Amino acid sequence: MTVLILTDATDVTAGRVAAELAVRGVPVVRLDPADFPTRLAMSAQITTGATWCGALTDLAEGRTAVDLTAVSAVYYRRPTQFRLPEGMNRAEQAFAYGEARRGFGGVLGALDSALWVNDRVAAAHAEYKPLQLATASRVGLTVPHTLITSEPDRAHQWAKQQDGPIIYKPLSGIWHADDDRVRVIYTNSVDDLDTLLDPSLGHTAHLFQQQVPKDHEARAIVVGQQVFTVAIDAATDRGRGDWRSDYDHLSYRLITLPEDVTAKLVALHRELGLVFGAVDLIHRPDGQWVFLETNQSGQWDWLATETGIPVAEALADVLTEKAPA
Repeated sequence: MTVLILTDATDVTAGRVAAELAVRGVPVVRLDPADFPTRLAMSAQITTGATWCGALTDLAEGRTAVDLTAVSAVYYRRPTQFRLPEGMNRAEQAFAYGEARRGFGGVLGALDSALWVNDRVAAAHAEYKPLQLATASRVGLTVPHTLITSEPDRAHQWAKQQDGPIIYKPLSGIWHADDDRVRVIYTNSVDDLDTLLDPSLGHTAHLFQQQVPKDHEARAIVVGQQVFTVAIDAATDRGRGDWRSDYDHLSYRLITLPEDVTAKLVALHRELGLVFGAVDLIHRPDGQWVFLETNQSGQWDWLATETGIPVAEALADVLTEKAPA
């Protein structure tokens, strides 16, 4: 049986998993759905009492890329958007894209006998930080005091009531397109609370949190029922504000979370319908662990290089059903 990896061509993290599967002699097919329909073609059929059968064809090489009935597991990492043929107007492109998403994507999503890491619908659902925080709180994890609002007066009033500094973080991740550039928005301190009264705050939703005191931070990689945790120590003020902003001054060490925190992280991902998640945590000076967020396609490759955590092996175990999802 074949493991299908859906990701872009530059994804070295998925490459680690593909290499581990290949060493084990497991057939692997790596594709990016963006290649449909210009490089990949698809035909699939279904009849009463059966499931979808068919194949994806590599048009450039004139061969079958994958037999859909042979797919036993799908590692869904970070596929890119469909690249449509040139020459279509905007309306034609919109229609073709929608049909590709529901046709090509729909057939792959209907491979119900295959294990998905992660299920696409669950992964999309889990992108919402409000859902993550509510689920984390429900399973017993500690979360920061948080406000999501579009009301300047409410933001200002809430911030004044908090015991300590306030931070702002984007709800939709740190990478944002701006014409032909990509802007990065890291977690930022709100040093002047009066800036929250700016009427432009009412243009959209904003997430504010009480700043959590840090002894250090950590990334915990959840794979099924296993959790691999790496402490992240920042040597600069910039890195202590958001470690993603200063990789050059970070150090790493393997740690073991308390059993109850580990169990709650596993429970969180089970509740969210995720097999995999990269969790960001803060360790307070008083010893308490605080949950920030989980990323259903989060990075771990550099942590495996730095510390040797066996995430690729754990994912290969799950994808080949040698470990519980």
